[in-house]
Amino acid sequence: MGLNLNDKKAVVEEVSAKVATAQTIVVAEYRGIQVAHLTKLRAAARAQGVYLRVLKNTLARRSVEGTQFASLADSMTGPLIYSISDDAVAAAKVINDFAKTNDKLVVKAGNYAGKALDAAGVTALASIPSREVLIAQLLGVMQAPVSGFARVLAAVAAQKGEGAAAPAAEATEA
Repeated sequence: MGLNLNDKKAVVEEVSAKVATAQTIVVAEYRGIQVAHLTKLRAAARAQGVYLRVLKNTLARRSVEGTQFASLADSMTGPLIYSISDDAVAAAKVINDFAKTNDKLVVKAGNYAGKALDAAGVTALASIPSREVLIAQLLGVMQAPVSGFARVLAAVAAQKGEGAAAPAAEATEA
């Protein structure tokens, strides 16, 4: 049973709200995937904070119309699942990781910050570490000189402490 006009408007509003705050949208064809596998994909998407939805392509086109993601409209043909995320790489990572284990999920296209991506571009985007990992790496790089300097000071202090203890020991032996 199809959606009535009010239901369609509600779906377009919901998806448009997600698209308005999104940085990345990835479109993949899901033809032939079992429901159990789609359920696993949805669970992985929820865990990453990715909005994942199967939509009618006409409703999806209306949702991206007039946004930075309007270039995706050309790729919206066939049975598609839409992955939308506020994080730059999360949508691509969820779809790409699932596609590695399930060959029936075929990445068709993507869009990151208004730039159209083909399947290879989505794979390249998915290989970038997440924001949290990049921040942790940056903090590690920033902290390395300070911790190295602290270790040098501790070694110098320990060496001076041993040097001061040695003459005292010689004085007591004499």
